[in-house]
Amino acid sequence: MAHATPNNQPEQEEDQESNILIPLSSSTATHDYVDEGHEKILALEIETEEPSSSHGNPDEEEAKAPAFSWRKLWEFTGPGFLMSVAFLDPGNLEGDLQAGAIAGYSLLWLLMWSTVMGLLIQLLSLRLGVATGRHLAELCREEYPYWAGLLLWLMAELALIGADIQEVIGSAIAINILSHGVFPLWAGVLITAADCFIFLFLENYGVRKLEAVFAILITTMALSFAWMFADTKPSTKELTLGLLVPRLSSKTIQKAVGVVGCVITPHNVFLYSALVQSRKIDAKNKGKVKEALNYYTIESCIAVLVSFTINLFVTAVFAKGFYGSSQASTIGLVNAGQYLQQRYGGGLFPILYIWGIGLLAAGQSSTMTGTYAGQFIMGGFLNLRMQKWMRSLITRSCAIIPTIIVAIVFNRTEDSLDVLNEWLNVLQGMQIPFALIPLLTLVSNERVMGVFKIGTAMGRTVWTVVALVIVINGYVLLDFFKSEVEGPLLGLVVCLGTLAYLAFILYLISHGGSLPITNLFSHMHSTGFAQLKS
Repeated sequence: MAHATPNNQPEQEEDQESNILIPLSSSTATHDYVDEGHEKILALEIETEEPSSSHGNPDEEEAKAPAFSWRKLWEFTGPGFLMSVAFLDPGNLEGDLQAGAIAGYSLLWLLMWSTVMGLLIQLLSLRLGVATGRHLAELCREEYPYWAGLLLWLMAELALIGADIQEVIGSAIAINILSHGVFPLWAGVLITAADCFIFLFLENYGVRKLEAVFAILITTMALSFAWMFADTKPSTKELTLGLLVPRLSSKTIQKAVGVVGCVITPHNVFLYSALVQSRKIDAKNKGKVKEALNYYTIESCIAVLVSFTINLFVTAVFAKGFYGSSQASTIGLVNAGQYLQQRYGGGLFPILYIWGIGLLAAGQSSTMTGTYAGQFIMGGFLNLRMQKWMRSLITRSCAIIPTIIVAIVFNRTEDSLDVLNEWLNVLQGMQIPFALIPLLTLVSNERVMGVFKIGTAMGRTVWTVVALVIVINGYVLLDFFKSEVEGPLLGLVVCLGTLAYLAFILYLISHGGSLPITNLFSHMHSTGFAQLKS
């Protein structure tokens, strides 16, 4: 089980080429049998200063965070930008362009507040990782019974596969655009599949090198979409009104729901709680933990601001060019570049290729973070004794194989890819409660978090946000099934599945004591998922 004061991370043998290796987990109780030669992630060791002992009470001095330092902020900068990629994957970009084309500037306020909600969730994820020294998947394995942990793992894997299919397809579309159609979708999928090996190659040179690659990809996206924004010259007045004045109509409500649903990516919640452990932090030193939380919070806010700006650029470009047009309802990732080219022409640099470059950067960065998330999810939930390259190959194959099939089957028409995207959004929306509820349960638990647990007011706020996200996604699911489910037999299957789905959500909430039904499932508790043997 998790403890209020996490174990110190085990000492590592100094590497002659680099001193940036730390173990995958700091929990020696459950990971002492892991082969450290293969179960390591790249991390940057930040030298911790000795606590001052010349004046005052040592305990009080240790509990205070050191003074702000720009150098320290730079040293902590990196994980937040890897996290922000989840706000910029091809699925989000498609949601942005469709919202702009169909609703114009009217949903920009919702995009802004949805991004704030996403940031709040990410701040809780980093808080969990820094304060406990373990990431969300590991804590779920330790805190939940075997059967519940197994279900949570399956749900996380389904969400990851769904997101990865969208991301790989987005990269394949970009490759198709930039190659003038020489590479079909299935070929683009195979090319994108190689990024997991690039990822492993970069890992060997240090986490800073990996973070630098993501910084280049995010910068590429920002420059590409900023160029598009400058070329199309959206209305500043309408953009400002869209941000500040909430507007919603019966015609735009479906896209509004889609905007909110795109913000929370289930696998990213697991990922960020692991990424923040790439910096060596003394979890027993409250001052150092506070310092890390402060710097990570600043970095996360900056990273999310950058991602929001990019999303705003995409929405505004398509609002300016296609709102109220006959093409508005037919625009998707596949034909967006062609529509932009027809609407705005060549210019200094053809806008079709600017779109393709931005989309490729979004797809590549998000697929690489998906590979990273897959390693933590599988390693954390199952505690597998497996070499890193093998685990990466397995998690990559789980998405690439179905994606190739999808690319071949759905390559016939643009409409079929749009239908596929709707199904994948539904799949990911269904998994959101199984990432958020365990996260909020754990960060509210004093036994797990110690003095860093969230307070009552913050707890109520985040539970309200989570309830809102779940209700919105529930609306999407209900609307989708009403239009897609036909026949009594299929309807019966969906009803039974829905009941089981709701029962598991209620169990997760009751497990944390958030509802007065905590004891309803108590007889189902076994010895715990942590007892899983290798």
